[in-house]
Amino acid sequence: MSGSDRDSRPKRPSNEAVSDDPWAKWRKPDAPAAEAEPKKALRRDATVNPEKRPKSKSFEAVPVRAEVPVAAPVEVNEEAPALPEGTLGVRRSATPSPRAIDKKPLRGGSSLRKPSAPKAAPVAQAAPAEWSVKADRPERAAKPAPVVRAPVVRDGPPPEGVRLSKVMSERGMCSRREADLWIERGWVFVDGERVSELGSRIDPSAQVSISKEAKFDQAKQVTVLLNKPVGYVSGQPEPGFTPAITLITPENQVKQSGDPEFKPWMLRSLAPSGRLDIDSTGLLVLTQDGRIAKKLIGDDSQVEKEYLVRVAGEMIKGGLKLLNHGLELDGQALKPARVKQLNEDQLHFILKEGKKRQIRRMCELVGLRVIGLKRVRIGRVKLGELEIGQWRFLRADETF
Repeated sequence: MSGSDRDSRPKRPSNEAVSDDPWAKWRKPDAPAAEAEPKKALRRDATVNPEKRPKSKSFEAVPVRAEVPVAAPVEVNEEAPALPEGTLGVRRSATPSPRAIDKKPLRGGSSLRKPSAPKAAPVAQAAPAEWSVKADRPERAAKPAPVVRAPVVRDGPPPEGVRLSKVMSERGMCSRREADLWIERGWVFVDGERVSELGSRIDPSAQVSISKEAKFDQAKQVTVLLNKPVGYVSGQPEPGFTPAITLITPENQVKQSGDPEFKPWMLRSLAPSGRLDIDSTGLLVLTQDGRIAKKLIGDDSQVEKEYLVRVAGEMIKGGLKLLNHGLELDGQALKPARVKQLNEDQLHFILKEGKKRQIRRMCELVGLRVIGLKRVRIGRVKLGELEIGQWRFLRADETF
């Protein structure tokens, strides 16, 4: 572009006009005095520090393309700038406006940009109540609070009589568990009348009998005699030890004439009747018959248990008399026992009770230490020739 073209271009008014309306001088042609005042203002503005000049609000906005109304033709002074043609625009200043230190430069376009309004965060709509639980999964529904029922207060005198199952157990007919099972099946008769309701109460002196089905069911119950080795527990299994019932297998059975064939179901509900600790050996009875269990370990049991005990140490003076009668364990006096000395290191015990580790604790009270214990008889049933780890069925002609 040549210099003549640059000079021939009409000069545009300065952006730094004092008035808010830079076109006011062209809109008032009848006031020639007003035309001279902007020129003076323009000259004064040239000496003013550009940083202290007031900025026009119209120049801070984003450029807007707007049509300018054209006024009527007027006489224009030769020194006055020509009326611009086209649209209104913002002329970029030669010196960039000061930018905030923490503000990043804009990429492309003008550095002046209209701030955008912050977007509102989306509001989460609450799901309907019926959506919280799917129709095809009713198990996820909230469980109702448990209903606390007030205790039932019964008016009137207590019920008369004694529970039928208790009477049958006390008479040695069966265990209370077996009695409830038989009553439920209708196998029990009281004074000739069938009773099939659990919890029925009767006169303690009433006559009670059972049906043939109950007798047959009772005859199927088995009782076995085991010579328990050392290292086996007689009752519930303990960590690191093996219960004695694991020895009841066909391989360890000593068969006798008339014995039933061993079946796996015979191990069901087979429980030891009487304690024999892990360090002891000898006769251990396991039975399914509640009558036998009650007779051997009941509170009022009078069945004798015979033991051979090997001891070490020196017995205190009068110790043998104390062993027979005169000792107590856990604050309770022991029942009278029959104890005799077979030789200098062996004793013979006959007891009618079986507290936990009773013989060992009795010997400790008189200065002795048990190094071996073997049970050889329970009631009228003896261990006999049964080897350690072997077992046999209780014969029909044997009773405790």
